[in-house]
Amino acid sequence: MTLDEKQAQLVGFWVDQGDEVVAPMAGEKKTSTRYEEATAHGIGHLTRVYGTRPVDPGERAAWLWSEQARLQRETRLGIPALVHEECLTGLAAWQAATYPTPLAWGASFDPALVERVGAAIGSSMRTLGIHQGLAPVLDVVRDPRWGRVDECIAEDPLVVGVIGTAYVRGMQSQGVHATLKHFVGYSASRAGRNHAPVHAGGREIEDVLLPPFEMAVREGGVRSVMNSYTDIDGIPVAADAHYLDDILRERWGFDGVVVSDYFAVDFLRSMHRIAADSSEAAALALTAGIDVELPSPDAYTTLAAQVRQGTLAEELLDRAVGRVLAQKEKLGLLDADFTAAPPTAVDLDSPAHRALARELAEESIVLLSNDGILPLVADPTRRIAVIGPNADSTEALMGCYSFVNHVLAHHPSTPAGIALPTVLEALRAELPDATVTHAVGCAAEGDDRSGIADAVATARAADLAVVVVGDRAGLFGRGTVGEGNDVDTLDLPGVQRELVEAIVETGTPVVLVAMTGRPYALDWALPPRATPGGASAGLGAVNSPAAARVSEEAPAARQPAAVLQTFFPGEEGAPALARLLTGRVDPSGRLPVSLPRSAGAQPYSYLHPVLGGRTDITSVDPTPVRPFGFGLGYTSFTRTAIEADATVVAGASFRVAVEVNNVGGRDGVDVVQLYAHDEVASVVRPVAQLIGFERIGLAAGESRRVTFDVPTERLAFTGRDGVRRVEPGRIRLWVGEACDHEEAVTTIEIVTAP
Repeated sequence: MTLDEKQAQLVGFWVDQGDEVVAPMAGEKKTSTRYEEATAHGIGHLTRVYGTRPVDPGERAAWLWSEQARLQRETRLGIPALVHEECLTGLAAWQAATYPTPLAWGASFDPALVERVGAAIGSSMRTLGIHQGLAPVLDVVRDPRWGRVDECIAEDPLVVGVIGTAYVRGMQSQGVHATLKHFVGYSASRAGRNHAPVHAGGREIEDVLLPPFEMAVREGGVRSVMNSYTDIDGIPVAADAHYLDDILRERWGFDGVVVSDYFAVDFLRSMHRIAADSSEAAALALTAGIDVELPSPDAYTTLAAQVRQGTLAEELLDRAVGRVLAQKEKLGLLDADFTAAPPTAVDLDSPAHRALARELAEESIVLLSNDGILPLVADPTRRIAVIGPNADSTEALMGCYSFVNHVLAHHPSTPAGIALPTVLEALRAELPDATVTHAVGCAAEGDDRSGIADAVATARAADLAVVVVGDRAGLFGRGTVGEGNDVDTLDLPGVQRELVEAIVETGTPVVLVAMTGRPYALDWALPPRATPGGASAGLGAVNSPAAARVSEEAPAARQPAAVLQTFFPGEEGAPALARLLTGRVDPSGRLPVSLPRSAGAQPYSYLHPVLGGRTDITSVDPTPVRPFGFGLGYTSFTRTAIEADATVVAGASFRVAVEVNNVGGRDGVDVVQLYAHDEVASVVRPVAQLIGFERIGLAAGESRRVTFDVPTERLAFTGRDGVRRVEPGRIRLWVGEACDHEEAVTTIEIVTAP
């Protein structure tokens, strides 16, 4: 290969890039190189062939097949391009199914279902000639003020790792390579601001932020990784060989391809300012371990010249090219026949897609409180008012990286191309004999209160009000959550709280639905709860999830009769919600993130040490209103008779078993959660750490013995010497309704090998 041919394999080209800002800084980073010039020696990637504009999938496939054949025919080496697309909530293309956002994956606690979703998305992509998907996001949520929280799975690294790895397995089972992002530290930025510096300690990085990526590499066999935009302690990750080479490749054995996040290489010059020009930025990134520059050639176009000048070792170029060619070989691109006819009729939103999307949406909805009003009893004379900015909105169902919100926002005259029933429409379909009225009340953002009076009148004339509030996903100031839409408050956007309180004051029972991309402070809408009877004082005083037990102190003001949390539930989210409200589906979602008390309590994680929770030595109470793992159903469960091995050798696995009983009058689903606490350790440890979970369905009155086989590595942490290991000592174990509820408790002793 010539130097120019090698360089060409290390860049992408955004063929269809227009004036829409669909990526960070894209408006300022227009590609000046003509496509014909950029592909004269071949090309590494084609960027978002289907996902930049609303194009007919069949027509676009015909263009892509012909273009791949041209690259084979007209370039000396005849190497086709690798095609990548966004696929965070489904393939981000026109007419493609839109699934719930990743935060909803976490709320489902169902890796097997997420694996099926990944496979379905991968199948659509492979049919269209797409080879690589830019998902999943394995950033662990550290601060809900961050705009990209809805792209994340959870605040717990085990949940992120298990569910993210399941998505990887599903997608790659279809011959499409998944891409882990954003490696690493992106979500730990100061004050939850996009691209802001990260000053996380080495132990937080090793024990919280890195494990999900390690799991997806070692256990999921992921084939691609994307760097984080951020800098960690002053070193941009895009130029840090410690993460991209020492940890990712040498320690974990990753042998795939590292691609840059969009424009990240040139950001070394323009934003981080550790490079004087694009040549220096390219040399820094390539040396650190970034193999491919995406989305288009900006800095890596200087690589061949640098080698010719003797300022860059050709071995670095060869190293990256070898990885890219190996990836293309694994994908079958080097032997692909593009003279065959491309697909013409492609159903990207088949009934199978929609059934999966609805199943995941149903499993992800979290019931936060319920005074008995739910499930709704069928009553043909019932009058239901459906109110709120998200009650009759299709955009409110989907996250930032959905095609509708990410791309079609720039094409308002183009239809979505898929069926997107709203909550209003779904409730009318679910309750055909009821009288269902509607009022918007207010917008998702802004201070216009002119519609509240009409909403109040509509509620007063009804027997029940379903009030749907929350977010509108977008980018860089367009919307209330999403990439670049960071906040300094966790109050509901705009005047939505005023709307809810006005409806509640009418005396009409209210079912509040928060349809959001981040958890908001909803303490004003939820009843207070007593400390769980099984909580240990040594773990800090925290709110109990135990059946949302209400304390003796009555709330100061009226509150909704029931509150539900749903995280952008996708195209089938509204029918899923309607089925849950009427009781055709039992609520089974659990909070993948703590429900915050206020923005002032952030950053907060349930993985806090004793002094990170509520104590007597500070007046600030960071305790969440509802904790990680919390979620109610229409039935009740107990967890009893826990048993564990007495001892386990460090490095081995141990067994924990618990009896789970459905003691209510309905069938239901429980998410059995196993937590641990290292009672005395050489460094400060969290008061609770999830080490196992499993969804189980039980009929009314049914009991089941649930057994966990737990590798002791899940209790590993970084010691004072900087080495991550499993330390001997006594571990407290419990199963409960959430992280803070010790319902069934036992202990185990970790010992060293004889």
